[in-house]
Amino acid sequence: MSIEDKPTNLTKNISRREIWSWAMFDFANSGYTTVVITTIFNTYFVSIVANNQDSSAFVWTATLAVSYAIIIITAPIIGIYADIYAAKKRLLLLSVIGCTFFTLLLYFVGPGDLWLAIFLVILANFFFGTGENLIAAFLPEIAKKDSLGKISGWGWSLGYIGGLISLGCSFIYIIWAKSQGHQSEQFVPITLLITASLFAISSLPTFLYLRERAQPQKLLYRYNIITEIFSRLIITIKTLHNFHDLSRFLICLIFYQAGIQTIVVIAAIYAQQVMGFDHNDTILLVILVNITAALGAFIFGNIQDKVGHIPTITLTLIGWIIMVLLAWGAEDRTMFWIAANIAGLCLGSSQSAGRALIGYLSPVLRRAEIFGLWGLAVKLSSIIGPLTYGLISWISQGDHRLAILITGNYFIIGLFILMSVNVQRGRQAALSKNQPCNTVSH
Repeated sequence: MSIEDKPTNLTKNISRREIWSWAMFDFANSGYTTVVITTIFNTYFVSIVANNQDSSAFVWTATLAVSYAIIIITAPIIGIYADIYAAKKRLLLLSVIGCTFFTLLLYFVGPGDLWLAIFLVILANFFFGTGENLIAAFLPEIAKKDSLGKISGWGWSLGYIGGLISLGCSFIYIIWAKSQGHQSEQFVPITLLITASLFAISSLPTFLYLRERAQPQKLLYRYNIITEIFSRLIITIKTLHNFHDLSRFLICLIFYQAGIQTIVVIAAIYAQQVMGFDHNDTILLVILVNITAALGAFIFGNIQDKVGHIPTITLTLIGWIIMVLLAWGAEDRTMFWIAANIAGLCLGSSQSAGRALIGYLSPVLRRAEIFGLWGLAVKLSSIIGPLTYGLISWISQGDHRLAILITGNYFIIGLFILMSVNVQRGRQAALSKNQPCNTVSH
């Protein structure tokens, strides 16, 4: 992938190496979601750790829900702290250390170690989600307003390539381990060591070359950072009505991301429980989906800046609705493979487009704070969607088709809300209210 350092794409004093180092964080952290959340450890959790009980899928989704609830509580606070002290990069480093450390500890989870697995997944996922918010807050600093979609697309596209590499390395090891007669409880823990190591190594360029351009802000309550953070948080909540279109898009995000997060969390489980995929089939499926997701992020990222944010996201949501209907009605693997690849194209594009639009609607001096709210919305959706799916599959005694059909309605709700978002009005609000969240002069 070539990223040309052109004035029309990047802000002043941004080098090609720096934009690559920012995108490399997407490359680094995608291995965690691909291996732990989407493909290998989630099915291991359901079938081996939780012994494939009727409630196993619900326990998995509930575990993730707890971690996302913690992120929801902390994301705006961490975002405000990062803005005040210009500390995005330092906090990002802590998030990498935390996520890789607790992913490494998952190595010790075996059959029946349910509470240990729950505890470690909650912590690993908390640090992952926090880092995801922080790296996104750098986007408006390195891309011009008319290139946010393109730069975001580059990052998300590179992210799926990173996920492919982590999954590919794990898959190669699994094939070898199976040839040696090893069982899941023997080879799955090794894949977690591979994933954590690749995450740590691949994130190094980010910390070597990405600069923190934000400047520390004056405090309203000098020497009392706790009061400062919570006073700003209260003012943020009170003043959100001034950002009508940003607020409406955040609500839209909650709904359509609920559908996306459901597919991400249960795709491998659905493939195995409904379509009869084995472990190798599932990994091959996710590899192909990651390829199409990388293409989707790259292609739609370039389209977004030309045709507009709303038309791009609308197109992806229509694609998601078609995908859900195909997966629900699939009676053979061919139809399911088609549905999965539509999901891949929509996954990369919708994730990238949403992040870019948040950047476009964010005031300059409140970027980390607003991306903290973006993270809050995404994580809230990560609770609502998968829990809906888990509850329906549990109540219906394992009817995964019914569960995916019902959770697919979140895409429809998101599409209706999206139609009421006025991007240009939202941009003008961001420019006219480009100030720290406190309104007291210093």
